[in-house]
Order: sequence, then C-alpha cells, then structure tokens
Amino acid sequence: MIDYLKESTFVVNDVISDAWDVLKKRYLAIAGICFSLFIVSNISGILAAYLGSINIVLSVFMALLFLFLYFSIQLTLFKHIFQVLDKEPNEVKLAKSVPTMKEIIYFFACVLTISVGTFIGYLIISVLFFPLIYLVDIEAMVNIVYIITIVLSSYTFLRIAFFPFFILDKKETPFKAIRLSLAVTRGNFVKIILLIAFFALSGSLYLYFSYRGYPFISAILSLVNSFVIIPLSSVTFIIAYRKMVNDYKGDANPSIMQNII
Repeated sequence: MIDYLKESTFVVNDVISDAWDVLKKRYLAIAGICFSLFIVSNISGILAAYLGSINIVLSVFMALLFLFLYFSIQLTLFKHIFQVLDKEPNEVKLAKSVPTMKEIIYFFACVLTISVGTFIGYLIISVLFFPLIYLVDIEAMVNIVYIITIVLSSYTFLRIAFFPFFILDKKETPFKAIRLSLAVTRGNFVKIILLIAFFALSGSLYLYFSYRGYPFISAILSLVNSFVIIPLSSVTFIIAYRKMVNDYKGDANPSIMQNII
C-alpha cells in the first residue's frame, strides 16, 4: 500500500507539473474565464439576497438563470483548455470554446441524472437500515443513514465527476459519459483524492487565516486561489482525465455495475 501511495504521489506530481506548463501558455485567457466565474458567482449571491425579499418567483428565476450562466462559463473553460492541449497556439480561439446548446443540455441531463440517482440511493439505504429502529432510536438511525449516504455519494461523485470532459472531448451522450467516467476512474481513486487534497490545502489555509483574523494574509490567499489555484486545478483535472483515458483498456461501452467498485 505504501509503495502504491508513493507511485500515485509521483504520478500526481507529474500531472500538476504538466498542467503548470499548459497554464503558462494561455494563462490570461484561462484566468480570465475563471475570473468571469468569480464575478457571476458573487453577483448571483448579491442579487439572490436582494430579490429574495422582493419577489420570490423573480429570485428563483434569476437563480436558475445565473446557474445556467455559471455552468456555461465552466464548460467554456474546459473546452478552451482542450483547445490548448490539442491545437497549435495560433489556432486556439476563445470564441470556439463556447459550448453548443447540445453540450449544455447533455451536461444538465447528467446533473439531473446524478441528483435523481443520489435521491434513489438515499431511499434504498433508508429501507436497508430501517430494521435498526429496533436497536437504536429514530434520530440515531437517521444520522447513520445520512453518514452512509454522504460517504457513498462522495465516492460515487468523485468517480463520475469527469463526465463533462467526455461530453466536450468525445461528444458522448449523458448516460454514456457517466458510465465512461466510472470506468476510467476505476483504480485511480487514490490519485484523484491526492489531487483534490493538493488543491484543497490552499483553500484550507485561506479559511484558517480568515477565521484567525488575519485579513491581509487571507486576502493574499484569496487572490492566489482565484488567479492561480482555480485555473491550475481546472487544467490539472483535464490532463488527469486525458491520462486516464489513454491508459484505459476496458470496454468502449462499459456498464455501471462492472465499474462501480
């Protein structure tokens, strides 16, 4: 296990190093798209707080609108990074990075599928653990179900989180994109966790210094997160996706049950 962790760490270091090289080629464009995400996120939060006290229907409509806009920009970021990886520098165009309506619909179809699947999973776990009501009280049983659902959902989400890349890169349909994400991440879960831990460290430092009352340090870390960590993490996970796809030797049309574990 220790040797596997060492090997995984080296692989993660290589992925991050490659991502940094790619980011330097198109830093302004990639960071600019990330800044757009930052602006949309903050404006939506402000408008939600303002409109919520005026008109709840309008507030919900604006929330959905900004949600659509935010994820559209997110897909634009991913699509632009794919261009940087696949094309010559003079061929990379930001206008060509805007996702098509079909890609956006496929993305939200995946999100809806995952949401419904999570709810169904919660119901199944609740039924399976219902007999615990005879051993513990209802509150304890509910807490156990919540914890198990969160753990299993987090594990599954990390496995299927690469579905947008299959939609943008391979032009796959929603359900196949989810199944392929499960398939290529099989055996790579530890590497994914290490990547997440690396980028979560900076966010943890920001929260720590902000909580401890160091506004200057927390402000610097916030800038680092916005203009370095987030752009670098976006490139990193796409490069990790490409490496996993290149190493994948399984079925081109995998089933969920064969790759869930």
